[in-house]
Amino acid sequence: MEKYKILFVCLGNICRSPAAHGVMQRLIEDEGLDSVIEVDSAGTYGGHQGQLPDHRMRRHAARRGYDLTHRSRPVVQNDFTHFDMIVAMDDGNARDLKWMARTDITHRLVMMGDYLTPGQKHSYVPDPYYGGP
Repeated sequence: MEKYKILFVCLGNICRSPAAHGVMQRLIEDEGLDSVIEVDSAGTYGGHQGQLPDHRMRRHAARRGYDLTHRSRPVVQNDFTHFDMIVAMDDGNARDLKWMARTDITHRLVMMGDYLTPGQKHSYVPDPYYGGP
């Protein structure tokens, strides 16, 4: 049986998408689904390639029991065919992904906001990079 593959995407792949990746990976492991679900994350911007997630994100994740060790990488063309689901953190990420794909990815692309609890302040995942702790 082939694994179902999920890719989380934000701008730089150092805050939002590695956090989503880390949380989802833990859920997959806790449910014993490692053999059927693969998860990864990437960014639409490659300027942080090879870096660990932002130190603030790692610190907040660690407080919640998550160890974020993913190294940033940019989205590559193969991602659009390799992954069954591509989860964009915000509308800008989704727009960039559609442009980068050079093909219709509507059937693969979903918004992380679709999975947030109703009534939240935002319908997307705000980018914390230029914020405080």
